[in-house]
Amino acid sequence: MSSRSDVTAAGAAHPPPVVGVFLKLLPITLAVFIAFLTIGLLLPVLPLHVSDALGMSTLMVGMVIGTQFAAALLSRAWAGNLADTRGAKRAVVTGFLFASCSGGAYLVSLAFLSAPTASVWILLLGRVLLGCGESLIVTGALSWGVGLVGPQNAGKVMAWVGIAMYGAYAVGAPVGMVVQEGYGFAGICVAAAILPVLALVLVLNVRAIAPTAARRTPFYKVLGAVWGAGIGLALCSVGFGVITAFIALLFAAREWGDASLAFTAFGLAFIGARIFFGHLPDKLGGARVALVCVCIEAAGQLLIWGAQTPVMAYAGAALTGLGYSLAFPGFGVEAVRRAPPQSRGVAMGAYVAFLDISLGLTGPVSGAVAGAWGIETVYLAGAVAVALSVLIAMRLLASGSKGSRHA
Repeated sequence: MSSRSDVTAAGAAHPPPVVGVFLKLLPITLAVFIAFLTIGLLLPVLPLHVSDALGMSTLMVGMVIGTQFAAALLSRAWAGNLADTRGAKRAVVTGFLFASCSGGAYLVSLAFLSAPTASVWILLLGRVLLGCGESLIVTGALSWGVGLVGPQNAGKVMAWVGIAMYGAYAVGAPVGMVVQEGYGFAGICVAAAILPVLALVLVLNVRAIAPTAARRTPFYKVLGAVWGAGIGLALCSVGFGVITAFIALLFAAREWGDASLAFTAFGLAFIGARIFFGHLPDKLGGARVALVCVCIEAAGQLLIWGAQTPVMAYAGAALTGLGYSLAFPGFGVEAVRRAPPQSRGVAMGAYVAFLDISLGLTGPVSGAVAGAWGIETVYLAGAVAVALSVLIAMRLLASGSKGSRHA
């Protein structure tokens, strides 16, 4: 009761207007965008480097890609604890440093091209550093943003941070191809090391918020409340995972040329859906929106699987991004609604952990599928996984029909 009244009082005392919220979040949003270009640049380039330059199998490609997400999962609780106990700004700055070091590790790996196994191990180290950095940046940026503009604007914080992340994927992929063509993989490595430092400089003068003194609730105490929505998120995230890991290899196998526009199509559709339809999960109910959106996403995966031209693959990537964009908050609304009010922040952390698990497993499992049945088959498998999340959405809709609408 007291915590809720405190929040209400804080919101009443500091009611930032919409423009004020945007301006306060702008430096953090831009910094997240610049830092996530480090990930976006590598999307179409790293799978080809591991496959062609190092001569590794599709399974190893999946392992290299998936390691980042596995590291993000394992560091999620640590990142949250650092943000709570040392301050969100400290977490974000530390994340930028980790991300910059990942670019340095990629650069060192080039010295071992004649020993591919050693080179891959160094790449894996870089992916671990990047995963930890991503976890710190996202967790810290969300906490920092909410601290600056108030919990009543938490939805705006999540929307802008998400747009920055996926906007970086959309822009970074084609830029990565340009850098690769002009300067090779070494140019990519240097850019990956420099960009997080630029992001760090951008937020140096942004006001820090005091660390929270609240005691964190352990993840396991809220997993029982969010596991259903979390499984739905894990299944629908497979569509994003297989595009991240294997669309570049699919284009190479079909001799379609540059795959970066597929990432751009995915990112633009994702951002457009968030901007124009992001209010629908709160208005119509999370499970209902997720049910429709995962069907759209599954259709996108099937379109890529059966694509005979690059344009069909681009369209499939766009449909995947469109559906996934609102499936994420759709299942998320259900997770928050089912969690105890006093533990909703921890519940969202536990919910996002299902995303980390999904993306961490999707790379190696899809790599094994590609090695056994062909690269295009990963998109059929992706469609099946996404379609299974329909069942989760239907179950959530049936079990919570009376309470799925939020005031």
